[in-house]
Amino acid sequence: MAALAAHHHRLLSSSSAAAPPARRRRCLSSLPFSPRPSSHGRLSSSTRASGGGGTSSAAAPPAAAATSASLSLEELRRGCTTWTWRGMRVNYLARGQGPPVLLVHGFGASVAHWRRNIGVLSESYTVYAIDLLGFGASDKPSGFSYTMETWAELILDFLKEVVKRPTVLVGNSVGSLACVIAASESNRDVVRGLVLLNCAGGMNNKAIVDDWRIKLVLPLLWLIDFLLNQRPIASALFNRVKNRDNLKDILLSVYGNKDAVDDELVEIIRGPADTEGALDAFVSTVTGPPGPSPIALMPRLADVPVLVLWGDRDPFTPIDGPVGKFFSKLPSELPNVTLHMLEGVGHCPHDDRPDLVHDRLLPWLDGLPPPAAGAAAV
Repeated sequence: MAALAAHHHRLLSSSSAAAPPARRRRCLSSLPFSPRPSSHGRLSSSTRASGGGGTSSAAAPPAAAATSASLSLEELRRGCTTWTWRGMRVNYLARGQGPPVLLVHGFGASVAHWRRNIGVLSESYTVYAIDLLGFGASDKPSGFSYTMETWAELILDFLKEVVKRPTVLVGNSVGSLACVIAASESNRDVVRGLVLLNCAGGMNNKAIVDDWRIKLVLPLLWLIDFLLNQRPIASALFNRVKNRDNLKDILLSVYGNKDAVDDELVEIIRGPADTEGALDAFVSTVTGPPGPSPIALMPRLADVPVLVLWGDRDPFTPIDGPVGKFFSKLPSELPNVTLHMLEGVGHCPHDDRPDLVHDRLLPWLDGLPPPAAGAAAV
């Protein structure tokens, strides 16, 4: 989830202009619609063309009833453990049995941002959720330079050292991009599938140079970078961002479903921001190199099944921006890609409308071909 990055974006804007198993069906029995698996490489039967540059939009099902109960923050904390990576502690959770799925959060978020998804997924899968270095309960080393490539390396090493089986990567925002980079540098013995929830175009806005909105404020972006490298200014801005009321306003601006923005969500984002090293991670991420573009990397993944879920009310990575347009056209160019547009959903679909995400994600996971016998991520 890109809550803190969304605030950075907001500041700039204000300164310028196969049928699912019976067990799985029971998980979704409270929904007023039935899950329908879709074929890889084409939009599902619920998807209609909306015109305008090849952008596609899935007709949203009726408003769903409550989904399976979220895991409590205390339950998540008790379920977490640490893994040492290059001498640094990385926090992660493992829950359930079955084929492995790794959940990778966005900027400013953590394992807890998947609280509405872990319980449902762990009924049929071994669910791993990880705090990227610099976020959540993972280490935030002083002077560390955070990059997209580093997070991708962390993910691949986690798969090799902890999971040790072919895994489906599920990422949101910059977590999606980290998963794309990791998948592009691995093979099917390591990454079995890829699920992208509103994939970011880079670690920060400087990556999206083809968007006229970014071009307008690009000089201001560089000025903000300079100011953030002045410690007193960075500290004052960061303290303003993580103020509880300001943070709630930020979250409301990036969520389509305003009811999902509760006090627990605010605490999930605010809590880690109060830990030592959080300011350095914020500054390094906002001012650092944007990293590889998903537009350049996705053609390398023609042999990996990919599910793209995109909230159409995302102000941070809008569907009419260059990255959104690229992903909306991708199923017509790569037969391994399935796309669903989620109407009325913001930047964090898995937490914004988990019912819609589960309705599309679970059948897709069920339809994946089984991993090769004896395959292991080594």
